[in-house]
Amino acid sequence: MPPKPEPITFNRPVLAGRELEYVRAAIEGMHTSGDGPFTRRCSALLEAALGAPRVLLTPSCTAALEMCALLLDLGPGDEVVVPSFAFVSTAEAFALRGVRPVFADVREDTLNLDERDLERHFGPRTRAVVALHYAGVGCEMDTIGEIAKRRGVKVIEDNAHGLFGRFRGRALGTFGVLGTQSFHETKNFTCGEGGALVVNDPALVPRAEIIRDKGTNRQQLFRGEVDKYTWVDRGSSYVLSDLLAAFLLAQLEERERIERLRKELWQRYDEALRPIAERHGVRLPTVPAHCEPAWHMYWLMLPSLDVRTRLIEALRAAGILAVFHYMPLHLSRMGRGYGGAPGDCPVSEAAGDRLLRLPLHNALSAGEQQRVLDALTGFFEHG
Repeated sequence: MPPKPEPITFNRPVLAGRELEYVRAAIEGMHTSGDGPFTRRCSALLEAALGAPRVLLTPSCTAALEMCALLLDLGPGDEVVVPSFAFVSTAEAFALRGVRPVFADVREDTLNLDERDLERHFGPRTRAVVALHYAGVGCEMDTIGEIAKRRGVKVIEDNAHGLFGRFRGRALGTFGVLGTQSFHETKNFTCGEGGALVVNDPALVPRAEIIRDKGTNRQQLFRGEVDKYTWVDRGSSYVLSDLLAAFLLAQLEERERIERLRKELWQRYDEALRPIAERHGVRLPTVPAHCEPAWHMYWLMLPSLDVRTRLIEALRAAGILAVFHYMPLHLSRMGRGYGGAPGDCPVSEAAGDRLLRLPLHNALSAGEQQRVLDALTGFFEHG
């Protein structure tokens, strides 16, 4: 009896290059806390690649979103418009400050915030809108930006999926006044847990540094601008360890190779699955011509919850882990407390029931991907 093939995981963390060398160097250099040499190198790399005035590494994308609420002085009585089809942090980072999240629906094609239905969610208390670039495909940032500017509302980009993706040739995360990044282990570039705040308004940089460093002006001390540091503003401990920054730097240095690999995997899924999808009522990702995606995720929108459930079970029986994604925020216990109700965001609700994500990670081999494709073909074509 032939041995069972190794399971195919949805995600698999993998070394990209010099991670262990850099972590060892951080330890031997005796600077393992935040804002050491590896943190500075990561920030400089990201600032140059994105064309951003300042990039501050944080312990997570959640932490970066919390910093956005603090930087924009959002609090009780304010509202922030967020997509319902999003991770909990997209809303919770603002709710934590007493802000009321207002849930908006997403587009059927990209699952991004639906700019055509956005403005009706704005009211006299709306202070910001959060655009999440789902699966690393850019939201319609020109339209969202124009609406926000007309209404005097700040734009924040949740770019957890989209580092190095572009919209009309410009880097995602650089359109809003602030952008956030994730380096969680499921992302294209990872240090296990980590994030970054992209500060696109230079006037916000000094205060962002203070908020990130527990509300102190310690960074000014390090630059020789003051002779001692003290507590000057609200803030928290939003600094990433230099050990994690060392690991992250090695990943970022391999970004071109990683992007090329993920693009090949994404396009192979797309080419193989388009004919099957058309025959069986399955919707696949859409990438508008003016978007250059980050190749973060490949998803299927299945005809029904029942089909998704059966497909997950069939793939699991073949040793393949494929997973669904967000449950709509407006239908969660907390979301209902903010006024969410069934039917408010129908596209988000459909995605919560029917979307399935396929394995796509930096260690996925061509043979493993073919096993996934064979299993999908067997399910749809042969029952």
